[in-house]
Amino acid sequence: MASKDSVSRTVMVALALCVVCSVVVSTAAVVLKDKQVANAANEKKANILAAAGIEVVDGDLDAAFAKVTPMLVDMATGTYTDVVDVTAYDDTKAAKDPAMSIALTAEQDTASIRRQAKYRTVYLVQGESGLENIILPVHGYGLWSTLYGFIALEGDLNTVSGLGFYSHAETPGLGGEVDNPRWKAVWTGKQVFGADASQPLIGLIKGIASPETKHDIDGLAGATLTSNGVTNLVRFWMGKDGFAPFLANLKAGEA
Repeated sequence: MASKDSVSRTVMVALALCVVCSVVVSTAAVVLKDKQVANAANEKKANILAAAGIEVVDGDLDAAFAKVTPMLVDMATGTYTDVVDVTAYDDTKAAKDPAMSIALTAEQDTASIRRQAKYRTVYLVQGESGLENIILPVHGYGLWSTLYGFIALEGDLNTVSGLGFYSHAETPGLGGEVDNPRWKAVWTGKQVFGADASQPLIGLIKGIASPETKHDIDGLAGATLTSNGVTNLVRFWMGKDGFAPFLANLKAGEA
C-alpha cells in the first residue's frame, strides 16, 4: 500500500488546492467586476467634486455630481469635440494608445509623461451667472511615481479653487504630503497666470510661501523632487502644450 505521505499524493493535493483557489479567485473577479468599476467611477467623481469644493450632501454623490458637465477637448485645436463619447472615454488608457495619443518631444515633456492623449475630458460647473468652475485633469512624474489629479479653476479661468491627487506612490510624510489638506488649501485663491495667459507662473518654492504672493505654493519639506514634479506637471498642463489654448478659446467664447 502506498504511503499517504508520498510525493505523488502531496503533488495531487497541491494541484487540487491550486485549481480550487483559481476557480474561487476567478469567480470573485467576475462577480465583483461591475462593483469595482462602479467604485472606481464613484472615486473619480468624489475627487472631481473635492477639487471644485462641491459638498456632497448626505452621501449622495450622484446628486452632487449632477452639477458637473463633462466635455471632451481636442488638445490640438483647444476646442470641444464629440469625436468620441465622453461618457465612455478613458483619458488614461487613451494616453497609452499610440492611435489615441501623440509622443511628446524632450523639450515639450516637462511633466515626464512621454505621451499625451489627443483628447482630454474637462468638467464644467455652471451657475446662474455662467461658468463657476472648470476642473482639469493633470498628471506628471514626481520622485517615485506618476501623480494623477485634478486642478479646479474659478470662472475667470485663472484663480485656483482647488487641487488634489487621487493616485500616486510618493514617500509618506515627505512627497506624500501632497495629500495633506493643509497643503492643498494653500492652492485656493492662487493665480495660475500673470499678464501672459499662456505662461503659467504658479509653482512650489522652497519653504513657506507668503500669503500675499499670487503664484507661490509652499514647498514639500524634504521632498525636492516631488515638489519639482508637481510644479512641472501643473505648468505643463496649464501651458501651451496643455490646456492654455483651450482656456484662451473658452475665455474668448470660441471653444
